[in-house]
Amino acid sequence: QLQLVESGGGLVQPGGSLRLSCAASGFTLNYYAIGWFRQAPGKEREGVSCISTSDGSTNYADSVKGRFTISRDNAKNTVYLQMNSLKPEDTAVYYCAARPSLRKVSSACYYGMGYWGKGTLVTVSS
Repeated sequence: QLQLVESGGGLVQPGGSLRLSCAASGFTLNYYAIGWFRQAPGKEREGVSCISTSDGSTNYADSVKGRFTISRDNAKNTVYLQMNSLKPEDTAVYYCAARPSLRKVSSACYYGMGYWGKGTLVTVSS
């Protein structure tokens, strides 16, 4: 059974850092596009960052560029989201999602995700 499990969320002060993990089981992450999404209370879900596990190409939402870094470890079947300089507006439930892909990622990467994790809560507050 294909599963994605997020971890690493928690409470952090503004300006702090967290690293989220997305561990896959039931399939290998080679040749997939993996996206991180977030949904804040009362807001629509938005794509945050995306990576190709084939060639490592990445894409970021403007709101997180320069602060968040997505990476993958194919040997560990895991994708990470390093979040630095966190702001209160980054508070949300963060989800990872996946779809098969051999293409270099672009801003269209976030569409068509077929597999989703259950999310991990990130709260940025003093």
